[in-house]
Amino acid sequence: MTNTESETFARDITAENDRRNLDTIDAACRSGRINDTTADYLRLLYSDSMNWFRNVFWVLGKCFGAPKTAVVQYNINSDDTTAPRMKIADINPLSSYLVQHRLDADPMRNQFFTTTNCHQIDLSVSSIVSVIVGAQKNIERAIDKITGKYYSAYADESIETVQKIIAANISEPDAHLIASQLRTKFANQYITSAAEAALELIGAGNERVAAELVRALDKITPPHKRLQDVWRAKCLFDLVPQARTFIERMREIMPDRIISWRDRFYDMENTRNYRDAKLIINIGTHDNVVPMEIIVQVRTFFEFERQTHAAYELSRGHAPKWRDIEDQVAEFMADGVCQYNLMICRCMDDLFERVGWNILYNRADDIAMFEGFPHDCHLYYPAQILDKITDKLDTAVRNEIFHITDSPVKLTRAQEIMIFRYMARFVLISAMPYARSDWTVPSDTLAGKLFNFVMKEVQRYYKK
Repeated sequence: MTNTESETFARDITAENDRRNLDTIDAACRSGRINDTTADYLRLLYSDSMNWFRNVFWVLGKCFGAPKTAVVQYNINSDDTTAPRMKIADINPLSSYLVQHRLDADPMRNQFFTTTNCHQIDLSVSSIVSVIVGAQKNIERAIDKITGKYYSAYADESIETVQKIIAANISEPDAHLIASQLRTKFANQYITSAAEAALELIGAGNERVAAELVRALDKITPPHKRLQDVWRAKCLFDLVPQARTFIERMREIMPDRIISWRDRFYDMENTRNYRDAKLIINIGTHDNVVPMEIIVQVRTFFEFERQTHAAYELSRGHAPKWRDIEDQVAEFMADGVCQYNLMICRCMDDLFERVGWNILYNRADDIAMFEGFPHDCHLYYPAQILDKITDKLDTAVRNEIFHITDSPVKLTRAQEIMIFRYMARFVLISAMPYARSDWTVPSDTLAGKLFNFVMKEVQRYYKK
């Protein structure tokens, strides 16, 4: 098949899939399952799919540049790639793909390696970013989410808002009555304008309350706008600082396209112990917003997350057992955090001596050879954590609790403090906080001892 024939084939099957998707949307609208507002939004996301899919790759290329290896198809369920490698003309929204990029702005690039025989080098951490580009979300699954959990959340938030405003401005009994009537409306008909439904219930003579209601309810995201993963990608990095460098780069190069972002690598409140970051990017226009979801993870944690998918499938339809399954998943994901932190500790072993040499033999202008590493990022712990750890660490170095014993020449106390401060900062920006108070890394090395010292202070901060 020639390149032209291949591209024509890809566009033809995509166009046919678009037609089926639009038929499904129309049928859902006619049946009253969704309304015209939701249908119009879905038609935007599911029309001209080839164009939107190419925009997904455009976003990745804008940040990373061209792929470093051939693009291959990817089976999400089995975590397998299939041959042969893909031509650009073959790529279409109906399949998932694995794309290997390199993060050129990576602050960790070439810092971690182990030496084998003579000049042979084994990289412990690479700058390669594995990007899993997901296939277009199934339209039935999208409608299920909009009319299911997204609609329930929208209804609950709207009812709670109405009840609070009515209680504050009219009376508690009226608030309960109107909230009950509004809940019935939501149950009997698919509604995406809670303000309109609420105004019908409160009647005339309450203009001031009506204006407050409209302002508050219009701020609540309607169910269809909560669907943001029709177009999606997952970027896998070795270390958290690399992931955060990517996030900051995206915010720098396309600030007008970022709809929202959040970082939960340090999230200690999530009951699932889940750690990742997420960006929502507009791959459409200013007038027609088409959201693309980018999940940002570290590879170690992705491997643990992937193994929990079966548990979530089993939990569907078995609500009473969900809590037990969620607890098991949380415990399993906590193992993922620990496994990742062990890797960070091994990185410290690789890095420790080089940091010492770097500080000892800096340039005449006092700019170190490790200039810019770790990268100055603004997504770390609050400053008071670093201040508290620095104070305690300086005292520990002065009392020789932490001491460099194998330096090529005798170090001054100031040089030792500089080395340990540097390494403590590396732990803070790289390791994930963990909930297990009794878990530590092996402390038979200086790196392990320092890692446990820093993370113990982090745990104290979160338990305050």
